[in-house]
Amino acid sequence: MTVPPLEFAAGFPPGTREQWRTLALGVLRKSGVLPEDAAPAAAEEALSSTTYDGVTIAPLHDASDLPDAPRVVRPAGPWDVRQRHAHPDPAVTGEAVLADLENGVTSIWLDLISIGPEALPRVLDRVLLDLAPVVLEAGDRALEAATAFLDLLTERGVTPPGGNLGLDPLGARARGASPSPGFDLGREDAFPRATDAVGDLLRRCARDFPALRTFVVDALPYHDAGAGEAEELGCSIATGVAYLRTMTAAGLSVEQALGQLEFRYAATADQFLTIAKLRAARRLWARVAEVVGGSGEQLQHAVTSSAMMTERDPWVNMLRTTLACFGAGVGGADAVTVQPFDAVLGLPDAFARRIARNTQALLLEEAGVARVLDPAGGSWYVERLTADLAESAWAWFQDIERAGGMAVALERLVPERLAATRAARADAVAHRRDPITGVSEFPNLTERLPEREPGHGLAGAPSSEGLPRVRYAEEFEALRDLADAQDERPTVFLATIGPVAVHTARTSFAANLFAAGGVATVTSGPGTDAAAIAAAFRDAGTPVACLCSSDRLYGEHAEAVAAALREAGARRVWLAGKGEYEGVDDRVYAGCDALGVLRTTFDDLGVTR
Repeated sequence: MTVPPLEFAAGFPPGTREQWRTLALGVLRKSGVLPEDAAPAAAEEALSSTTYDGVTIAPLHDASDLPDAPRVVRPAGPWDVRQRHAHPDPAVTGEAVLADLENGVTSIWLDLISIGPEALPRVLDRVLLDLAPVVLEAGDRALEAATAFLDLLTERGVTPPGGNLGLDPLGARARGASPSPGFDLGREDAFPRATDAVGDLLRRCARDFPALRTFVVDALPYHDAGAGEAEELGCSIATGVAYLRTMTAAGLSVEQALGQLEFRYAATADQFLTIAKLRAARRLWARVAEVVGGSGEQLQHAVTSSAMMTERDPWVNMLRTTLACFGAGVGGADAVTVQPFDAVLGLPDAFARRIARNTQALLLEEAGVARVLDPAGGSWYVERLTADLAESAWAWFQDIERAGGMAVALERLVPERLAATRAARADAVAHRRDPITGVSEFPNLTERLPEREPGHGLAGAPSSEGLPRVRYAEEFEALRDLADAQDERPTVFLATIGPVAVHTARTSFAANLFAAGGVATVTSGPGTDAAAIAAAFRDAGTPVACLCSSDRLYGEHAEAVAAALREAGARRVWLAGKGEYEGVDDRVYAGCDALGVLRTTFDDLGVTR
């Protein structure tokens, strides 16, 4: 007897977008979000969100969202697991490099700003350079480092299977390293003009080491300065075009020049934006290659974001970098660097480097992320987001070109645009619309941070010049540091009105908010007696209090408790919620300016900022 297959959707008509809009509209009307006369389309608009680049992300997608554009994808297969090294001691770095290569890492990224180009022979003494690609980063010593590495390859008689010499004069300028030796880069130049030394280097590399690339288009300085995804993409495409002009002016063909570039992007814990950004980058560069009459795929190196990393509760960084690595892999990155979880604290230790490389091993070997060609392809959401990011990035790229190219735009246009985005992001972090786990949300006041060797563990060299470099958590962390430095931890009194079941939600909210700045809290315990609460406040020895209860009990007791607290010496009385009552100075609630609340509290407690 043959059993027919089950058809779970049998008998049900397919749902439509208009039906969803109508149902969503009903809910939004009842909740007061939309007026009764709102049209169904308003429901979708109300539930949409917008990225920092102005790209709208709808709450629902269907086949109509698929763009009419070809997909540009990387061939299926494992990506290159690339580990970064920045320890200034060549012997320590050399041992760490060998440990990585013996345990799953497939290429090495050397920060020669910290180590020095002269250390290359020692660092790479036991590395098989015909098997392990090496990527250089040397800032204003890039030409010196590139020459030293080519000389080392020649001396050993080996041809590397890949890697990059790390020439990036515009990236160096963005980071504040100027002038860039090896390039004529005046303030009015449309693109960096290669000196004879760089021209010779380009021809030598193309002739003797065909798999080795010379230029890296590093978009990390723009991401670290607060850029949105489309802004990061636009800056990278403009930089890539500038380098094409540089190389063709030095005598390379368009095809040769295209083969000398590698692009470096940031991967964040927002996995879908990371996936879409890398997919959009390939589409954008394919268009550039088509226009200049060349071919070839964009070579991508994704690095987990430095800006998203935290000093506080650094173990959460393992989760952030895992999400970022997943997004980079699904997005099609050719190489991925996972930054160690302790990189903000200083130079990562062996354990942190092991976790970083094993994160990639797990995603590659156990999760099989790289076994499928373009796994996000065909997703209505991802395809729409990819197309919208590409469109926004191309418009920004055109703005840069109209300004005279990336070299000119770095003077004013790029810094001003990124400053506006950075301010918008900082506002979202301050109001906790962009929550940071372990810092602005769920902080651990009793944590003991691991100690690390002093040094710069994050990708990219710090500088007082050039574009600013920010981490999203740093303003909250600065308050935590200040609170920890006090002889006694700053404390706020929570006046918990009513039984535990009534005040617990707002008590937990208030305690979490104050802890984000390193401020401890003590509670009065359950009860509604204003005199008893005021007595507990006096015993707490702090001049700042916050009322915590339900709206109903606030109506019955808030003003009496506030008056009693004032009489007991309260300098400021907060209220957890949005109600307004006599004697209450201000309120704390979801979406309030948490940083502003904490700074005011520090002032009231006499903590000097």
